[in-house]
Amino acid sequence: MHEQRMADEVSRKVELAWLLAFYSGMLTEKQREVLTLHCEEDMSLAEIAQETGVSRQGVHDMLTRTAQRLQDMEEKLGVAARFRRIETGMVKCRALLQEKRYEEAGGALDALIRLYQEENNGL
Repeated sequence: MHEQRMADEVSRKVELAWLLAFYSGMLTEKQREVLTLHCEEDMSLAEIAQETGVSRQGVHDMLTRTAQRLQDMEEKLGVAARFRRIETGMVKCRALLQEKRYEEAGGALDALIRLYQEENNGL
């Protein structure tokens, strides 16, 4: 059970770091700093508190609020999900081309183009 909890925590930090890569410009400098120290430097709340001059409880509250804000932005904007869909499609196309499955690669490219057009029609 302990291993599963640790794996869940790592997954959560990776997801937050991923969202931070897309939405960091929409956060305050302090929010970016605290989240970076937590996710990328793997610092504890106490270590972050000491580094930033914010109380341990303040760090916890800021992490909780910032994580929720990032998730809310992703739900509304979907930038990270869109990037993943495009990246997955491109990887698929490359693999099909390497396997000389040109017709399927063309279909995968067409799907990417449709995805791009559908998403940009809403803008």
